[in-house]
Amino acid sequence: MNDKEAIRIGIAADHGGFVMKAQLILALTVAGYRVTDFGANELVDGDDFPDFVIPLAKAVSKGEVARGLAICGSGVGACVAANKVSGVRAALITDTFSAHQGVEDDDMNVMCLGGRVTGSALAWELVQTFLKAKFKTSERFIRRLDKIAALEREKKA
Repeated sequence: MNDKEAIRIGIAADHGGFVMKAQLILALTVAGYRVTDFGANELVDGDDFPDFVIPLAKAVSKGEVARGLAICGSGVGACVAANKVSGVRAALITDTFSAHQGVEDDDMNVMCLGGRVTGSALAWELVQTFLKAKFKTSERFIRRLDKIAALEREKKA
């Protein structure tokens, strides 16, 4: 089994990211990744990104998928929603440096994209960069994540 087969990727999008989601599912599947689609399953103008992004984020948090891709029109709403789920570290990504640095330094596990603002070729490049990146387990990065986890525990109390 290669690394791609071992990694299950979750993906979700509303109407603003529906076309990009379909393109990325095809590209990921052809590349050998196992993809779980959290919807939308049909293009419905006016649907709500939280209905798809939150189940994706919960699956990432529970370890049901290793990483997530959340797409809405701008990527902003998807990012806001995903970050409300404990254990999720989501970021809106528009460049390759942030796509790998977010994983390497901050253990980002959900990448958010803007279906209406990011071209398909760039989106695929960002996804590949995100999925290839590995968290650096340096003490300073772990220390920072521990502080974020403490805040999440405080919110639950």
